[in-house]
Amino acid sequence: MATIVFDHITKTFSDTKKGGLFTAVDQATFEIKDKEFLVFVGPSGCGKTTSLRMIAGLEKQTEGNIYIDDQLVNHVHPKDRDIAMVFQDYALYPHMSIEQNLSFGLKNMKIEKAIINDKIAYASKILGLEQLLERKPRELSGGQRQRVALGRAIVRNPKVFLFDEPLSNLDAKLRVQMRIELAELHQRLGATIVYVTHDQVEAMTLGQRIVVMNEGKVQQIASPQELYARPENMFVAGFIGSPAMNFIPALIESNSQLRMAEHVFEIPINQREQVTPYIGQEVMFGIRPEHIHLDQEGDVDIRVNVFEHLGAENLIYFTFNNHSVIAKVSGEQFIRPGEQVKMTLQMQKMHLFNLETNQRIG
Repeated sequence: MATIVFDHITKTFSDTKKGGLFTAVDQATFEIKDKEFLVFVGPSGCGKTTSLRMIAGLEKQTEGNIYIDDQLVNHVHPKDRDIAMVFQDYALYPHMSIEQNLSFGLKNMKIEKAIINDKIAYASKILGLEQLLERKPRELSGGQRQRVALGRAIVRNPKVFLFDEPLSNLDAKLRVQMRIELAELHQRLGATIVYVTHDQVEAMTLGQRIVVMNEGKVQQIASPQELYARPENMFVAGFIGSPAMNFIPALIESNSQLRMAEHVFEIPINQREQVTPYIGQEVMFGIRPEHIHLDQEGDVDIRVNVFEHLGAENLIYFTFNNHSVIAKVSGEQFIRPGEQVKMTLQMQKMHLFNLETNQRIG
C-alpha cells in the first residue's frame, strides 16, 4: 500500500514585499490512492509544487496532517518517508558514469553490492540504458539524462515516486516520447506516482486523476474525462482543453431558451430543470472550439477574422456577441479571413456558469 492523505493542509509563507503572510496551499483535503498516477496541474504559483514538496518533507505544512500508508509523517525526515523524487533538472553527478550515478544513493544506504547490481540491471533494462552505463552525463541527450534520473529513483524501489515538471527541459517531440514512456513505466512498476506540471496536455494524457489548483486552492479532483466533460467552475473549464473553452455572456429567457445577442438557442432537455432558477438572469455560456461547426446549414452568420491551418485541424477565429470565439474544424475546411460563413453550436455540449460564483450550473 502507498496511499497519501492530505488532511486540511495549509501552507503559508512570509510575504517580504507586501508584509504579512502568503497562502501557497489553502485547506487542501484529498486522498491519493495506492498505485495511482495522480497529477497536480495549474498555472505558476498555484501551489502544486509546494504540495509535492510537502509530501516529500522538503516543506513543512503550517496546518493539517499528511499520512503515507496511514502513518502520520508530519515530523518524519524526508529520507525516512520512502519516497523518490525526480526534478526538472536532472541533477546528475557530471564526473560519475551512468552506472555510478544509479548506484550512488544505494551505496550510501549500505546496500550489498550484488543487490545494487541487480537493481541497476533491472532499471537499465526497462529504461533502455544498458548500452550507456559507462558513459558520462555530458555524453547523453536530454531524453537519456532524464531516463537516468528516472533510473536513480527506480533503483530505490520507493513507496511513492514524485515528479516535479520532469519534462520541462525537453523539446516538444521528446516530451511526447517521454510521456509515453512514463505511462508505460507506471504500468510496469505498478507504483504510486504524484506528478506536477503546468502543461494541461501532460496532465490529461498521463493522469488517472488530476488535481486542478489555482491560487492555493484545489478547484477540482477528477479523471481527465470528467474534467473535460463536467468542469466544476469556469477556471477548470478554461484551463482544461486546447484551445481553451469559449465563454460568451447569455440570457436565460425560459427553461428552454437561451439568448445571445439577437439569436435564440434551444436549451437541451436534460438541462432545463437546472436552469429554471436562472430564468431572466444572465449567465456565462461555455462551449469548446471542437463543438462549434461551420456549415451551410448553420444557424448564425459569422465573419472569419483569422484562419490557422494546423494540418489535421484548422482554427477559425471570429467575433460573436462582442466576444472573441475560436472554432476547431477539420483540416480539410479552408476558409479565408474576411469570408462570411454559417455557424452551428452543438448545444448538447454546452456549459453554463453562474456569473457571481463562476460555478457550473447543473
